[in-house]
Amino acid sequence: MDSQNLPSVSLDIPLIPPPETIPVPPAAPAADHVGPVAPIVSGPSHTPHLVTTLGTDMIGSVQSLLGTVVIAIFVITFVVQAFQIPSESMQDTLLVGDYLLVNKLCYGGKGLGDHLMAYQSIKRGDIIVFHYPVDPQQHFVKRVIGVPGDHLRMVSKKVLINGRPLDEPYVHFLEPPNNLFRDNFPRTDIPAIGLEGKWWLEMRKLVEDGQLIIPEGHYFVMGDNRDDSQDSRYWGFVPRENIIGRPLVIYWSVRDWDKNPSASVMGRLHHLAYAVTHIFQITRWSRTLRLVH
Repeated sequence: MDSQNLPSVSLDIPLIPPPETIPVPPAAPAADHVGPVAPIVSGPSHTPHLVTTLGTDMIGSVQSLLGTVVIAIFVITFVVQAFQIPSESMQDTLLVGDYLLVNKLCYGGKGLGDHLMAYQSIKRGDIIVFHYPVDPQQHFVKRVIGVPGDHLRMVSKKVLINGRPLDEPYVHFLEPPNNLFRDNFPRTDIPAIGLEGKWWLEMRKLVEDGQLIIPEGHYFVMGDNRDDSQDSRYWGFVPRENIIGRPLVIYWSVRDWDKNPSASVMGRLHHLAYAVTHIFQITRWSRTLRLVH
């Protein structure tokens, strides 16, 4: 067969247009999207969007953290604050190792607007936390025995206010040898060990007929462990502005398992680690979450 006699075949193959001429149908919007479809982007244009998202998240986290810190500072400054009992002067009401939450608002902020709020007045028998008048950096906790205007006297350990015996069911006595200054107050004729010299001179000016007159804006405080308490008998009155607040609750109480912890960093870390790993053994559960009266 002669090749030139083969029938010619016509191949009607449609031409494929260049990619740029192919029409792209519009994308259908997502089911949960309302409004126009956002343009599709690819490649390097994703990077600014990712950086912006991360930056926004970081700013939000920082703002939340700062808000929490501000609230915590506000609460600690104006509402409640935690304190630890370091000494036995308030035994048996408060023990060494008791951790307290103190209400700082109950007596008011000592400001001009205090008369607008229903704040409590400081009364005899109240337990208060205050800045130690001799060293305001230290915090003390004692019970209010005398308020402004009271005439106070102690005779053989018994407190007399305005000539009448004060009912003190909370007092704890160790029954040590008698101490003339401690048990019969005020004494202007004899000094005492631990007596502040400045208070010794001031006290003598405030005694009339054997009674100490408590001036305006000041309070006379003593520990419930009456025979083992350095209090107003030895260093004087507590000014109103020194009073921080009133204990609300013992939120945790721990027995004294290590009377002489090491002052070194490793010693403190060991002390802390022991407390964490033995928390159930060292906690005084019967005192934890107890209200303070």
